[in-house]
Parts: sequence; C-alpha cells; structure tokens
Amino acid sequence: MKNKKVALIIIILVVLSLIGGALYITVFKNKSEKLSDNNTPDVTSTTTTTTTKKLKILNPETKSRPYAIMINNADVARPLQSGLQDAYIIYEIIVEGGLTRYMALFLDQNTERIGSIRSSRHYFLDYALENDAIYVHHGQSPKALSDFSTLGINRIVVDNSKTGWRDKTLTNSSGKRVSTEHTLFTSIEKLNNGLGSKRTERNNDLLLNYSIDEIDLSTKEEAKEAKNILIKYSGYEKTGYEYDEENKVYKRLVNGKEHKDYVTGKQYTFKNIITYQVKNTSLGDNKGRQDIDNLGSGEGYYISNGYAVPITWEKKTRSSQTKYKYKNGEEIVVNDGNTFIQIQPLNQTLTIE
Repeated sequence: MKNKKVALIIIILVVLSLIGGALYITVFKNKSEKLSDNNTPDVTSTTTTTTTKKLKILNPETKSRPYAIMINNADVARPLQSGLQDAYIIYEIIVEGGLTRYMALFLDQNTERIGSIRSSRHYFLDYALENDAIYVHHGQSPKALSDFSTLGINRIVVDNSKTGWRDKTLTNSSGKRVSTEHTLFTSIEKLNNGLGSKRTERNNDLLLNYSIDEIDLSTKEEAKEAKNILIKYSGYEKTGYEYDEENKVYKRLVNGKEHKDYVTGKQYTFKNIITYQVKNTSLGDNKGRQDIDNLGSGEGYYISNGYAVPITWEKKTRSSQTKYKYKNGEEIVVNDGNTFIQIQPLNQTLTIE
C-alpha cells in the first residue's frame, strides 16, 4: 500500500513537471514573438534616410578632360556671349588694345551654345595646360601658333560646320548686323564631333579643391568684407562684382553694366573669385599684342561668401598647375560653385569693400 502511494506521488510530480515545462515554453515563445514584432519596422511608417552630400559644380571623381574655350570679349560681342554660366572656371586676361579675353572651362557639360569663339593668345595656353584641357579657338597670334607644336597642345579649331556655326541673325544695339568675326559659336556636341583620336582622359588632378560644406572666410586671418569688388584692367575694361547675400553668389558686371547671357537674359553669377596681378608688356609687333609675366609667385585674394582673404600664388612652369595658398602656407579649398580667375595687370586698381 505504501509503495502504491509513493508511485502515485512520483507520477503526480512528473505530470506537474511536464505541465509546468509546457507552460514555460508557451509563455517564453509568445513573449519572444511579441518582442520580435516590436523590433520589426512598420512598413507603413515613415523612416529617415541619410542623404550623402555631393558637389554641385562637378564630379570630383571625373577623369574627363575639360574644354578650354576662347571667348570673345569685345564691346560689341559681350552682349552676345552665351553659355558661360555652365563653365566651372573662367580666366580673364589682358590682350592688345587694353581689351580682355576669356578662356572658359567646361567639364562634363552638354551646353548647346557657347561663344562667340575667338582667337588664341599664347599665354592662355599655360592655363589650358594646367587643367590638361583640350584647347578650343578660331585663329591665333603668331606666338600662339609656334607654341601649339612646342607645347604639344591638343586643340580643336572651330569652323562653320562640323565644330561650330555662324549666327548671321545677330545685330548690335543699333539694329545693324554684327561683323562676321563676332558670330562664331559652338556647342559641346559639336566639339565632341571634332575630337577625333584626341585623348579624352585627364592626366592630372583638378586645379582646385572643393568643399561640400560652406567655408566661412570671415574666420580666416586678415579676412575683410567683400560686398563690392572692382578689378580694373585698363581704361576700357573694368570688371565688377556685387555680392548677393540671399543666394551667396557674386553678380558680375563689366564697365558698370550687368554681365548677362544672350540666351537666358540672366546676369552671370559666380561663387568664387580668385584675383591677382602680373606684369604685362608689349611684344613689339604692329598689333600691340601682349606678353605676361605669369611664372613665379605673388600675392592676391580669394573671395567668396562676402569675404576676401589674402593668398599667395605660385606657377613654376607653363604647364604646371598654379598653387593657391593662404598666407600660412595652407592650400586653399574653395566653396562648391563656379570660379572666375581674374589675372589683372600689375599696378592697376583693385577695390574690395
């Protein structure tokens, strides 16, 4: 009888253990599933996505060679200028007669009208080389012609059919047809047609380093306000900039007038300005063509976001890249946007206020 009681107790204990185990497993499973459900994102809920910032002016990873295009800047041609807003860098340098000429760099663009196209001057080749650019022009000075082969310049001569066209509808402010020399235009598509077997991959780094985040120049040593800028090239040519605080760009002026695009009618604007002075002298020909003393080093300014900071520049050879540095020796990084490099004649007036 005693043995039967012991056996019954054992059976009851075993049954209770089994029931308890089953209950534990059920509760634990339900709890785990609930926790798992709570950790699973609701597909209908709004999720926050982190967007990677990218440069707007260009793709820093690009290996493409830019086009360096000579742009006519004669008085009659300036109102006809087209496509310059798409250039990521533009140079302005003195030429004969106290006039200036532009060289505009286009990289990975598809601009449909650029110009008007003008002839080469030899010192512009130095800046095409420092950007490893394909040089684009129509006509040239004798010195430039000899330098093409000496320096190994890859170039496209714009003509009236395959690589460009003449816009014969253009008129001046008096309604008269402009001279033929001011009517030649091109496009990126047309220039691509003229590439032939030319190398299209760039061999050097981009000239400038760009910052995705806005650079506050007001914190730099010797920084000063730069809301209005006047860069005098000669009695005929004065380049001006007015700072647009709302859009954080500089509106460009020439001889006190708004510098506008012929196609869009909009005033040209630039994010960055680099300006410095070099000596220019006459070559002594009957055209008054110039030479510039652009090898060596000197001082200038980097201007952006309403402030100007003193910098130094150094160019060792015609093909080497110009190095722009702050006074402490640190290489400058420019704001994300287009840049106008103003190489001004020595001892001309520069006003920054």
